[in-house]
Amino acid sequence: MSVDTIIFAEGKPRLARGVRLRHSEAQGGWVLLAPERIFECDAVAAEVLKRCTGEASFGQIVDDLATIYDAPREQIAGDVEALLASLAEKRLVEVSDA
Repeated sequence: MSVDTIIFAEGKPRLARGVRLRHSEAQGGWVLLAPERIFECDAVAAEVLKRCTGEASFGQIVDDLATIYDAPREQIAGDVEALLASLAEKRLVEVSDA
């Protein structure tokens, strides 16, 4: 999957096998732990990744975040899609078909 890949509203993102989202006092916030790699996450990315369980669809995640942050859905959708596409390119996130 490349950054240009469109994540469809029905797709269900989840962390890839072996990847974990953890709060780390040592790192001072949220981190994605992957085999032999660690990625620091800002608070917004962590909120997106907490919802990437393979249960909720992309559309449901966007709707949830738009409600919580009282932000335009289109803006949230673009930001979430860019984040997930970037992480998918690094093989940290997978998006299954509905």
